[in-house]
This record gives sequence, C-alpha cells and structure tokens, in this order.
Amino acid sequence: MKKATAFSLAIALTGAAFITSCNNNQTTTEKMETKAGITKAAWGNTDGKDVFLYTLTNAKGVQVKISNYGATVTSWVSPDKNNKPSSIVLGFDSLSGYLAKPPYFGAVVGRYGNRIAKGKFKIDNTQYTLATNNGSNALHGGLKGFDKQVWDASTQNDSTASLLLSYTSKDGEEGYPGNLKVTVRYTLTNDDELKIEYNATTDKPTVLNLTNHSYFNLTGDVSNSILDETLMIDADNYTPVDTTLIPTGEIKPVKGTPFDFTKAKKIGLEIGAVSGGYDHNFVLNKKDSSLQKIAALKDSISGRTLEVFTTQPGVQFYTGNFLDGTLSTPGAKKINQHAALCLETQHFPDSPNQPKFPTTLLLPGEQFHSVTVYKLSVN
Repeated sequence: MKKATAFSLAIALTGAAFITSCNNNQTTTEKMETKAGITKAAWGNTDGKDVFLYTLTNAKGVQVKISNYGATVTSWVSPDKNNKPSSIVLGFDSLSGYLAKPPYFGAVVGRYGNRIAKGKFKIDNTQYTLATNNGSNALHGGLKGFDKQVWDASTQNDSTASLLLSYTSKDGEEGYPGNLKVTVRYTLTNDDELKIEYNATTDKPTVLNLTNHSYFNLTGDVSNSILDETLMIDADNYTPVDTTLIPTGEIKPVKGTPFDFTKAKKIGLEIGAVSGGYDHNFVLNKKDSSLQKIAALKDSISGRTLEVFTTQPGVQFYTGNFLDGTLSTPGAKKINQHAALCLETQHFPDSPNQPKFPTTLLLPGEQFHSVTVYKLSVN
C-alpha cells in the first residue's frame, strides 16, 4: 500500500467507509460503518494551546474536517460522478502546514476580512491605526488575525454534525477597538450543505467583516486549473479597485465587461482582460439580508456543482492569482496559479472608509449575524 496523502479518505456510499492513515511511517487500514456525527482528534499545540481536528460526517459518508486553529476547513471529501472521493478544497493534513502561514487556506478571517486602505479608519472622529500586512494596507485582520488564533470548540453530535467555535478578540488587538466575542458554527447537513453561521458582539464601537477563505477546486485535483470551471454570480455590479486592490469607491455595472457572470461562463473565457486576474468584490443583486442563492460553480470533469447562498451583500471572487507553485499538497502536487478559487461572502472591502458602501460598524448592544451555505451536488 502507498502512504496516505493529503486527502486520504475512501468513502463508499454503500454505508461502509475505508479509512487509510499513516503514522510514524507505518500504514494501517481500518474498516468502519459510516455514521453521521462528529469526531475529535489531537492535532498538535501552538501558543501553549491544544489544537484539534474535528471530522464532520453526514449520513451519506461525506466528510468535512475542521481545525480549531483558525476555525479552518482543512478538507471536504465527497465522491464525484464516478464515485471517486476527493477533497474539493485546498488544505494540509498536519498543523505544521498552517503554521507555515499559507494564504488563508480554509480559515475564518477577521476582525476585518479583505482590505482596509492604509490600515486606517475612523469611528466618531477617532482614528484607529491597524497592523499593515499587504503593502500599505491591512488585509484579513492583520499580522495575527483570526486565522492564526486557537479557538475554543464544542460539538453537537446527533443526526446533523455541528461544530461551534468561539474566540474573544481583545480591545486593541491588531489595532481594532472593543472586546469582540465571536462564534462560528459549522454544520454539515445530510443534503451535502456546509452551513457557516457567524455571530458577534462588542463592548465598544468597532468594524467587522467575517468570511471563510476556502479555496475550491471541484475536480479535487490541483493539476486541473479552475479556468475551465463554469461560474455564475448573481451580481449586476462590482466595485472597481486601484493597483493595490483597494476599491475606488465606485459601483460599476458588469454588463459588457469581463466581470459579467450573470450568465454562467467559463472562468478562463475573459480572465486575460482582467489585470492580474479576478480579485474583486461583486455587489449582489439581493435586496435584503435574507439567505439567497448568489452563485453557482460547475465542473464537467467531476460532475460537481457548488451553489453558494448567503445573507451578505457581497462576494469576493478570487482566482488564486498569487498561488505560484511554492506550496504543495501533501501528495506533493504543486499548487500553481489558478489551481483554486475563492468565493468569500462578505461586506465590501474598505467599507470603513467608503461611506457609500454598506456599513460594517458594530455597536455595543447589537449582534452581528450572518449565514453562508455552500451546497454540493453531483450530476
């Protein structure tokens, strides 16, 4: 037998699963009955805190692995149209891969996901200065954002696998005001939906933008570019950016531009006309904060479709432009440019400095709440 690789799970839909693992250069194979629920395994230690890996399994045997380090989705293993299982997200099989600081693979990013110009914003005429980690801008919460923190975790193990993660961001952390209490609940349903529910409260006025930064490749193989996958985004407008990827403040129509995904098209069709590739916020057509379908990604190789539902007003579509082959999967396949894409549901980038954008201000006594659902199906 070969050693297990990054996504070493063989899942049979007949009700039995075969799990292959390797430890200390020894390989073992274990047969077990597929059972919906959640399991927990030790996964290392960092910052003096224990890190665990949780495996959520639904009634079909589909499995999602999540670590309390960064509230990170490390794999999502499901069968393709030929019943061949593989993971549709980029990830590593050990904590060390994440401690090497990859580009936010699968993590919850915050306190403010996406960019804030020059790392500065004002609340009630008080200026706050953030840690800058993306040129002159603040990106995804700063030098040690939520993606690099160890979260507390509790599980719900019944007919639906659910994991609740919580973290308290202290007043002044990375320059943000207020003690912010955050919870993120992951639920894997028997309809192959990964539901992500965010809640937060603060004791001082602050800004907040939470999202999950999973990188998707529906083929389950990074050797296949996502440029051949087909995407629809229900957005008539987008927010143009400057050379540092900060919004200009404009909201422009997508019609007649390479940003028009209102009808499904191959991602690679017009990407050459977009300087640097897609890394833009799309202004969703939804008129309220109800949960609605906003995007659909399809792949002909695997037959998989990923539908995205959210309560948020925007989505960041990113085509893995900065992936450059320096990282590899645990199966030793290089992760090259356009090996995966992100669909990060969100408020808009730099909203604290853009009064025309939907506000990201959170006040004491208020509760931030948002829901995003990724629904996987196979044709």
